[in-house]
Amino acid sequence: MQLILAVDAKHIGAPNFSETSLTEITQSILLLLCTTSMLIIRQRFKVLRTVSLLLGAFYAMSLVRENDLWLDSGIFDGAWECLVAMIALPTLAAVIRARRQFLEEFAQVSNSLGFGLFAAGFLVTYVFSRLYGRSELWHALMGEQYLRVIKDAAEEITELTGYSLLLFASLELLLMARRISRARAIEAGPEKASSALDRRASNDTSAP
Repeated sequence: MQLILAVDAKHIGAPNFSETSLTEITQSILLLLCTTSMLIIRQRFKVLRTVSLLLGAFYAMSLVRENDLWLDSGIFDGAWECLVAMIALPTLAAVIRARRQFLEEFAQVSNSLGFGLFAAGFLVTYVFSRLYGRSELWHALMGEQYLRVIKDAAEEITELTGYSLLLFASLELLLMARRISRARAIEAGPEKASSALDRRASNDTSAP
């Protein structure tokens, strides 16, 4: 918030909360970190694979939506919508195919701190900030002195708060996935050792 005050609010000429502002750039960075965390859970720890796939796709789609202006102006109008569809459709198909596994994994995470933080971040970002950032509200508050930059600042900073909660949620789920992965490795250790001893004993008895 101190950086936002120094960079965006005290921007030379006028406050800047546009697509090039520090606030907007930070939002994209947070979403990128969230997406990366889900990829680590799925690819490195190999646990919570359907949950991490769904959340990773959700974060990736949010990242695309945050950069819709650059995509539409740099590629073609509506490019962000095509990218979102390309992410959403195969992800939903994969989760539906593995719906039984998804329900089992969701039961694991539904009562965790990470999921609680995700729910809070989701509500702040996608529900409260949209209601708080309505032009009608700010027109009613400021009347003839209405300034769009104030509305933009309020909405974007609220979104940044929500994205921060989503990042904390992703880190909590990452730590949870690491604990699950280590626990499975410990459980598999004695089984592998026992299997190796059985094979060795079998080879000894079959030797002439």
